[in-house]
Amino acid sequence: MVTDSYSFWSSQRVCVTGGAGFLGRVVVRKMKERGAAHIFIPQIEEYNLMERQDIDRMLAVAQVDLIIHLAAQVGGIGANREHPAEFFYNNLMMGVQLLHRAWQTGVEKFVAIGTICAYPKFTPVPFKEENLWDGYPEETNAPYGLAKKMLLVQAQSYRQQYGYNAIFLLPVNLYGPGDNFDPSSSHVIPALIRKCLEAVDEKKAAIEVWGDGSPTREFLYVEDAAEGILLAAERYNGAEPVNLGSGNEIRIKDLVELIAELTGFKGKLVWDTSKPNGQPRRALDTSRAREYFGFEAKMPFREGLQRTIDWYREYRKRKVV
Repeated sequence: MVTDSYSFWSSQRVCVTGGAGFLGRVVVRKMKERGAAHIFIPQIEEYNLMERQDIDRMLAVAQVDLIIHLAAQVGGIGANREHPAEFFYNNLMMGVQLLHRAWQTGVEKFVAIGTICAYPKFTPVPFKEENLWDGYPEETNAPYGLAKKMLLVQAQSYRQQYGYNAIFLLPVNLYGPGDNFDPSSSHVIPALIRKCLEAVDEKKAAIEVWGDGSPTREFLYVEDAAEGILLAAERYNGAEPVNLGSGNEIRIKDLVELIAELTGFKGKLVWDTSKPNGQPRRALDTSRAREYFGFEAKMPFREGLQRTIDWYREYRKRKVV
């Protein structure tokens, strides 16, 4: 039976970790549009979710029925290579302690957000959830991927032993307005948008791009991702992990050329093959999300990219002013 959105959210007291972040802001806005009135967003300055006492203090203050755990330390290939220990420890400690204390203190439901990086390096395409344990993740982001994957093990273990309602979602790479455009930690789409726009401004003849352009990726617009998470929170109460994706696979070479076109960069693309490609292919089977809670991505990729570029152009103007 499909849950009525308004009656569900209007009766929930919700904690959204990472609720002030890129995805979190959209999740919170869409939740409010559905009638949610009691939303607690822990600020990092006040609550360090790697510390047990801060988690306990947060849960005591928030008094929630539902936790959506979006908070994570994330970044692109470069950031993952430079900070593997931090990416493993910080993400593991945040998630494991929070889920444990949520169960102990009677929080009714826990929505854990995993990562596509949890899949094995050579997963058959499209990635099906049953392939999650068929091999080791791609090396550059394995520490992060495995730390998040432990939340799946924990969620299933707590469901088996305690009957606890914890679900696990696997969103593919996100993009959209409000993304992180910091070159030291951004993912591929914002990094390329920034690089192309700066090259246009500075009239550069060429830009450098990591790898050889052969890997493929799938991207999910942030509004679609938020919709998927909220539908799962409303309608899904099962043990199995669920992919959230758009179902569209694109080569990095084609992605770079498309972003160059949309940003107006007409220079040369120089591929630095000394840099890692990352996972060879990424594309998801999204049938489980459609079947279990009725989620399908809506945003066409070209339009989503254009909206992201337009947003960043305006953001840069505001920063200059």
